Amino acid sequence: MLRAVIFDFDGVIVDSEMLHLEAFNIALAPYGIQITKEQYYKEMLGLTDADLFKAIIESAANKEFVKAGINELLAKKRDAFESLIKTKCRVIAGVREFLDILKANKIPAAICSGAMLGEIETILNVNNLRKYFEIIVSAEQVKRGKPFPDGFLLTLQKLNQKNRPEILPAHCVVIEDSQWGLTAAQDAGMKTIAVTNSYDAEELSSADKVIETLAKLSIEDLQKICK
Repeated sequence: MLRAVIFDFDGVIVDSEMLHLEAFNIALAPYGIQITKEQYYKEMLGLTDADLFKAIIESAANKEFVKAGINELLAKKRDAFESLIKTKCRVIAGVREFLDILKANKIPAAICSGAMLGEIETILNVNNLRKYFEIIVSAEQVKRGKPFPDGFLLTLQKLNQKNRPEILPAHCVVIEDSQWGLTAAQDAGMKTIAVTNSYDAEELSSADKVIETLAKLSIEDLQKICK
């Protein structure tokens, strides 16, 4: 039984992954460190901002960079990203129409993301999308990000504070664009749909269904997955 749909954010709702990469590199530039697009998509896409910077610090030889600390780097990245999203961020085609379908069918929608809450809220408000989502769970609300299931379990807990009868994990469909996210959702006991916005279908084959765009997804598809 379909009871809720939980969305990843970056790469699913908005086309912002490259903006994150640009913001990371702005924060890292003073230390002579840059992340390539290939490295970002292969090794870092599913990480929270804090976990990404921790990974770079652990491998860095630059002493000044190591001294900078996580909080300073996070602040620099946040400021850069907030500037970028005001001019460059766009909603992915098909998302708004799909959200309207969920709303018309009274299916609660939530977000579970490795992004920071302020970034998510800003983008949703700028694009008039905040009204669609009952719950938002962001990076700072969990100790362990994807591929751990903590974020999805917290999202479900929050959904159940607003919905009765209780929603079970198998009643939730998660829409993701990375294997990290799919693993987290599956370990939480939820059904999964992968969109090929960031990776090829072959890399997302563990999902219950793989699609090119949300424009091709129907309520019937979701219900079939949850049977």
